[in-house]
Amino acid sequence: MEIIICILAGILFAIGVYNILQKQFLRIIVGTTLISHGAHLFILTMGELKRGLPPILTEGITQYTDPLPQALILTSIVISFGITSLILVLAYRTAKENGTDNMEQLRGNEND
Repeated sequence: MEIIICILAGILFAIGVYNILQKQFLRIIVGTTLISHGAHLFILTMGELKRGLPPILTEGITQYTDPLPQALILTSIVISFGITSLILVLAYRTAKENGTDNMEQLRGNEND
């Protein structure tokens, strides 16, 4: 199970890097979002995917679920949602003011 999720996280990282290298601003945003989702899966996998009892430590319980990876992922999801919404607003404003979302034209390179 962990191997499959590691492969899925690697695929998300690869697709995210490919999208970051594109010229359209929206694809760059999608790429950063995919990389953050790959990081979420990676953190979850490194926290050992195991099923057990709730994370309440009492006498006699040997199998319990570690809540730390889940808390880290939840915090990361909230932060990445905020960053993604901020970047989307900035991209919309940039495209509206400049009339394009092509990064080459926004940089001032008129070759393309």
